[in-house]
Amino acid sequence: MARARIGQLVESDRFQMFVLGVIVVNAITLGAETSTVLHANFGPLLTMVDRLALAIFTLELGARLYAFGWRFFKDPWNVFDFVIVAIALIPAAGPLSVLRSLRILRALRLVAMVPSMRRVVTALVRSIPGLLSLCGLLALLVYIGGVVASNLFGDTGDPRFTGLGPTLLTLFQITTGDGWSDVMRDLMEQKPLAWIFFLVYLMVGTFTMLNLFIAVVCSAMQEEITLPAPRSASHDDLLLQEVRALREEVRAMKQPVQ
Repeated sequence: MARARIGQLVESDRFQMFVLGVIVVNAITLGAETSTVLHANFGPLLTMVDRLALAIFTLELGARLYAFGWRFFKDPWNVFDFVIVAIALIPAAGPLSVLRSLRILRALRLVAMVPSMRRVVTALVRSIPGLLSLCGLLALLVYIGGVVASNLFGDTGDPRFTGLGPTLLTLFQITTGDGWSDVMRDLMEQKPLAWIFFLVYLMVGTFTMLNLFIAVVCSAMQEEITLPAPRSASHDDLLLQEVRALREEVRAMKQPVQ
């Protein structure tokens, strides 16, 4: 019964809203600590709030572990929360002082706590295979464009096209839309028809590929929206514990009174 009650508590809407509030306050506190003025005036207070938030997160995870046992780790979002809090608990002293900056990762718990954010992250994870295929296609396109551009503009003396390496780097820069017009106009002083290559490359490499990336993510988002939201393992465990508790109560009521 105790585990069932604790499970009901940690799964209740009020408790979830309280934890969300602590996450937001802790994220603001960690940001305030980066200000020299705020840290000089309110340093002890900020440190106290940070430690209090970490204590609340630790107690919350401890309650979840007690309520659901090892089944707690069946839910990947619970594992996500556990890893973030575990990193924050590592002593940030000596060689591990760099881990102190990782405390801001606690703000990522908002992703695990807010269902709409979880859906977005799940959709992004589902789109990874398609995105990897598009990345391979983009790499092939940049390589082919690099070979063509090296042959077309290598004799201009422009250091951005003196070899395959610099050319690939330049084309990758152009793919992001950064300074492509300057590169094109510099080459057009010696190669008046250079604009043809750049316009074709931009149409295929930038506009088409960018739209394909967006299409893959949107498709995964649409699938995530249309699929029914799965119940978390902790929710199923909570229902199972309640059923077991009810069985014990019914069994006790059936026993003859001495």
